[in-house]
Amino acid sequence: MSNIDSILIESRVFPPSDDFRQKANVPGMEAYNALCEQAESDYEGFWARLARENLSWQTPFTQVLDESNAPFYRWFHDGELNVSFNCIDRHLPLLANKIALIFESDNGTVRRVTYAELSRLVGQFANGLKSLGVTRGDRVIIYMPMSIEAVVAMQACARIGAIHSVVFGGFSAKSLNERIIDAQAKMVITANAGIRGGKVVPLKTTTDDAIALGGCETMERVIVYRRADEHDAPVQWHKGRDLWWHDLVEDKPDYCEPTWVNAEDPLFILYTSGSTGKPKGVQHSSAGYLLGAVTSMRWVFDYKPDDIFWCTADVGWITGHSYVAYGPLAMGATQVIFEGIPTYPDAGRFWQMIERHRVTIFYTAPTAIRSLIKLGGDLPAKFDLSSLRLLGSVGEPINPEAWMWYHDKVGGGRCPIVDTWWQTETGSHTISPLPGAVPAKPGSCTLPLPGIMADIVDEAGVPVEKGSGGFLVIKRPFPSLVRTLWGDPDRFVKSYFPEEYNGRYYLAGDSAHRDENGYFWIMGRIDDVLNVSGHRLGTMEVESALVANPLVAEAAVVGRPDPLKGEAIVAFVVLKGPRPRGDEAKKIIANLREWVASEIGAIAKPEEIRFGDNLPKTRSGKIMRRLLRAVAKGEAITQDISTLENPAILDQLQEKV
Repeated sequence: MSNIDSILIESRVFPPSDDFRQKANVPGMEAYNALCEQAESDYEGFWARLARENLSWQTPFTQVLDESNAPFYRWFHDGELNVSFNCIDRHLPLLANKIALIFESDNGTVRRVTYAELSRLVGQFANGLKSLGVTRGDRVIIYMPMSIEAVVAMQACARIGAIHSVVFGGFSAKSLNERIIDAQAKMVITANAGIRGGKVVPLKTTTDDAIALGGCETMERVIVYRRADEHDAPVQWHKGRDLWWHDLVEDKPDYCEPTWVNAEDPLFILYTSGSTGKPKGVQHSSAGYLLGAVTSMRWVFDYKPDDIFWCTADVGWITGHSYVAYGPLAMGATQVIFEGIPTYPDAGRFWQMIERHRVTIFYTAPTAIRSLIKLGGDLPAKFDLSSLRLLGSVGEPINPEAWMWYHDKVGGGRCPIVDTWWQTETGSHTISPLPGAVPAKPGSCTLPLPGIMADIVDEAGVPVEKGSGGFLVIKRPFPSLVRTLWGDPDRFVKSYFPEEYNGRYYLAGDSAHRDENGYFWIMGRIDDVLNVSGHRLGTMEVESALVANPLVAEAAVVGRPDPLKGEAIVAFVVLKGPRPRGDEAKKIIANLREWVASEIGAIAKPEEIRFGDNLPKTRSGKIMRRLLRAVAKGEAITQDISTLENPAILDQLQEKV
């Protein structure tokens, strides 16, 4: 098999300003290189120093990395700590009156919680869980709306050593049922409803439906937080099983003694989104995971004590774990939590909130950015965004044109952008510019963090030349890396440490290439590589070329079998204007095909282009490319689409021009 061809050319470079660099936690390339050299020369010593400096230990560790049972690596495994203690107690009493959480509800109501108040909320709920018999190692499912209470539930589980598994509040009863069964959960924590975009989401009803599907014999209780009024979200009550949150905590003490756990004790299980077949439960440790969250807050987000941090992700995803529930709190940060969606009541919601709360660090997904460009590309100029000093991107590669809009229209040309590559399995950032050190290139996640030994290899595990594409791997274990798949160690080894790489390299599942400066460019998932007339092309590069056209807001590219070329490129395109029809659509298709040919070469011209008002996305904003592949092939949609934000769009995309 030939290497994956890189066809995207991007030469713009944005170095950090002198002012930003001088104040940064990692000030300049010399400081970045020094950290990398420390990791190269003494890998275990490097991570041990960071673990001692950044985490509070009850029992200090003496062992650093245990590779004796590779790839089931252990870090700091004779040390003991508590993650909730690290996120709350160690900030008290010094930061008792500092705001920890600024919660803005769907309708705009704001609630603020200090670190002292958060301590009381977590203590009461943790004591409530203990009163119901939840103990160290028990699994607890959290199926909640985005809220302060969702964070409290996660922290309370961590406080008593229980293992939480958060299930995104948009998932179906079947998805929830599968996760309860796989985790053998003792309890479900939910709400009578969630509220998103002015709509009531009946979480308790879905929970009841999930349990009614059967197989949940380990499940003893359902705790229900009252988020919506009874007339908006009436619930069926199962006496002896169901319990209101407010009743559970009513008479409980404010303080709960932390349960000290081993560094390698599981903190949580998170089932990967979009998985088919049996759910894949990614299991993360306590100490190593938290270390990754803290170091990346310091290095990548350049966190300062007076920052107002806002990560827009839901806690149902890894981004909401690492950069809502744990990382910011472990730093003693003030952060914004948002219940709603970026387009309700209008497309100015994000910018209005940044202005209102004086947000300094803003972290969101490329899909949200592209949607906001389509719905109101000029809206940021109507708000005071001068508080911003750093922007971030997460979830998938950001195409260069969206990067430039984000940089110019949202950041005013003055804010560095950290385009972060990482995964549910890595737990924290692995490749990203450090904003005070690494010059950014639009569309590139740039360089690995210090201590992350990333490379690009061919099918035999041999490093490829710069400019050639291949498989992204990480050659050495690092503390926040996935420990195993819950209950399925064989699948863990097969999925992430395949034999062709001697069982030692972590296979990320992404294709990538490096440019002449050693910068990494993600080209798409390995499964999404297109094989066109003998050329292997990454989908991301073709999508970026399409979105660079001034007419296009968003694009997704897939392949379909072709008897002549092997695969033909099919593009699904969302324009900035209304969806075209008839002769107008044909004219735009011809324009876009020639545009792609001129941007990156005739080999990448889409064989077919279809238009939609938007693309099929999960509620987390990820494009469901496997559904688009079925549409491109003309196949019936047989997959579960209950997690889609907009299932009706599939009918629209099946229309050929």
